Amino acid sequence: MNDNRDNFADTTASSSADQYAVFGHPISHSKSPRIHKLFAEQTGQNLMYSAQDVPADSFKAATDAFFAAGGKGLNCTVPLKELAWNYADRLSEAAEAAKAVNTLALTADGSILGDNTDGIGLLNDLTVNLQIKLAGTAILILGAGGACRGIVAPLLKQKPASLVIANRTPARAHTIADDFKFLGAVDACGYDALPGRCFDLIINATAASLSGDLPPLPAGLIARNGTCYDLAYANQPTAFVRWGIANGAAKSVDGLGMLVEQAAEAFYIWRGRRPATAPVIGLLDAERRSANGNPGLKQSAD
Repeated sequence: MNDNRDNFADTTASSSADQYAVFGHPISHSKSPRIHKLFAEQTGQNLMYSAQDVPADSFKAATDAFFAAGGKGLNCTVPLKELAWNYADRLSEAAEAAKAVNTLALTADGSILGDNTDGIGLLNDLTVNLQIKLAGTAILILGAGGACRGIVAPLLKQKPASLVIANRTPARAHTIADDFKFLGAVDACGYDALPGRCFDLIINATAASLSGDLPPLPAGLIARNGTCYDLAYANQPTAFVRWGIANGAAKSVDGLGMLVEQAAEAFYIWRGRRPATAPVIGLLDAERRSANGNPGLKQSAD
């Protein structure tokens, strides 16, 4: 990466707008700049939001430069969320639980707040946009990485009947389950323990489906009227979304709604305004349906 300090200083000097950005590697695919531009127009906020390709070994220098040049807030995506967690001066309850930060905010006293809006973004998409009832349901999360850790606590607070984390390495799933057992009924297993079980909501928290791969999932895993939800998003249906459709899910969607909802929470942290998310989700989804030539596909997917 080139001299970030000079880049951000030039950007700030060229505009009186407050500066925000998303850091990640890779980042060229990100829809976040478009989303926050739509939010700003909707709420009458004067801001600029850019996408910056920042590899992990450049994160601290780039983040120091961004805030030194007058930046107000950052989103951090793969592979920077744990680095952002360590960078923050103080952490929200959600960030503490997730051990990952996707939102950094400059506060009035000059300190940097680290927050994680992924969990609330997922909940808002599931319960508001998709009208899915979580209380009393059986939930399965596939994968035991950082994406899983960020959503377990918010899901358990909805009082599901059960929540199971399945992973290729069961020990990693058990570690997360043990960390959150104080919040409700959560268990863990390997994929080989899934045959014969049935779930109302299956969430793919792995990145595998973007490359066409899936965990070994047995038939009969989805309950009647069940939902499949891929945390990843793409312009074309992910492998997991296709698996859900093929296996009879009533809804099989990807993470476009979650992306917009978590962005709205970050926008609120930064600006104190809550943008309307439904029009933005509808616009982005309509655009990709038109582009991928599948207007009838039932899916919802930075």
